[in-house]
Amino acid sequence: MLTAGPTQEAIDPVRFISNHSSGKMGYALAECLAEEGALVLLVAGPTALQAQHRNITTFPVVSAEQMYEQCLQLAAQTNIWIFAAAVADYRPKVVADKKIKKKEATLTIELVKNVDIAAALGKFKKPEQLSVGFALETDQETENAQAKLLKKNFDLIILNSLNDSGAGFRHDTNKISIMEKEKIVNFELKPKLEVARDIVRYIGEKVHV
Repeated sequence: MLTAGPTQEAIDPVRFISNHSSGKMGYALAECLAEEGALVLLVAGPTALQAQHRNITTFPVVSAEQMYEQCLQLAAQTNIWIFAAAVADYRPKVVADKKIKKKEATLTIELVKNVDIAAALGKFKKPEQLSVGFALETDQETENAQAKLLKKNFDLIILNSLNDSGAGFRHDTNKISIMEKEKIVNFELKPKLEVARDIVRYIGEKVHV
């Protein structure tokens, strides 16, 4: 099971809260996993991308809540979970049923926290299941990633920093570190497809240990 892309949290029928995720990293992972023979269940937020390999089954979703519900349905039947999606942390508390008109000089929207999908699923992860997370950080990168690794019951976490040139959202390249509880492996800046192959190779070594 692999999540990819952003989520969109509706404000009204024509507006939403989202982020800059293109889904490229997640889709590259899906293709590489499929090439290695995996049957990939891809839970994808709104992107312009389409999976190509016949081993990939796509489950399109829009909001964080929809992504959570879909992952909840798929989690028990999968042995590897990869959380590559950039899920919105918050959503509007109230979604207007009609377009909000521009009237006042300011507009206040109250936000409520979305479910943490990886943390929620991590609570019932079985020992034979492998959970892989992503951490996109801007400061205290290693410390923040290590905290997420423990909090969300990940076996591995893929760290990349927006401070690295050519990494992060909307780039065709990425620079990552793969972290375990007692280990960190650093990689050079590479095209996202090559980064995906590095990740898949690393996961393969863990699965076959």
